[in-house]
Amino acid sequence: MYFTDTHTHLYLSEFEADRNECIKQAIAAGVTTMILPNVNSQSIDNMLAIVAEFPKNCFPAIGLHPTYVKENYIDELNIVKKILETKQFVAIGEIGIDLYWDKTFFKQQQIAFQQQIDLAKHYELPIIIHARESYNEIFEILETNVDERLTGVFHCFGGTEIEAQKAVEMGFKLGIGGVVTYKNSKLPETIKNIDLQHIVIETDAPYLPPVPHRGKRNESSFVVFVAKKLAEIYNCSLAEIASVTTYNAKQLFKIKDLV
Repeated sequence: MYFTDTHTHLYLSEFEADRNECIKQAIAAGVTTMILPNVNSQSIDNMLAIVAEFPKNCFPAIGLHPTYVKENYIDELNIVKKILETKQFVAIGEIGIDLYWDKTFFKQQQIAFQQQIDLAKHYELPIIIHARESYNEIFEILETNVDERLTGVFHCFGGTEIEAQKAVEMGFKLGIGGVVTYKNSKLPETIKNIDLQHIVIETDAPYLPPVPHRGKRNESSFVVFVAKKLAEIYNCSLAEIASVTTYNAKQLFKIKDLV
């Protein structure tokens, strides 16, 4: 039984003391594939160093996270564009719109999102979407871009059932993480009617750890707890969740040697 963590920030300082141990623990737990989405230019080197050390298990994505869209966003986007010319990535991400923390750069976030969608189409890569209090704004941009060249995943999906249906109708996967295990989470009810073929699993480590690790640092090995919760929701075996979500990830990110 093998699992794929489609969203983990292993390059962050929270893992500085025991990064390699965490990755090895994840692999030992069956989490043999981890997707590392970039957030800004400062995290690129650390991310690529991890990928170089674990080339069969860790795969990089490149993008400018919406909360890092500031006055210098054009410079940041130029860095993304330049590195795409010389290195290979499995996705453009983490990109999107975030209206939870700060709306100051909303217009710039829209521009950055559009430009990175254009890059995804050019390089034939899926996009990893960050949407926080911004589903309407995200869909508005996607509606003018959706075609056979645009695929991706709504990372840490937290929308309504209607928004979930709209996302999958547009051809996107739903990234389900630790929130689905929380006692008062609405996610189990939201996704129960969404076919499993549209689901991938993730941790968003070091954030949003699942029960029973809530309140601790999240780790890629914990994605197994997300899978166990999905097995309850879909009334199927853990092995089926592992198999289907790994297949979904393989198809989305075009990783040939994914189990």
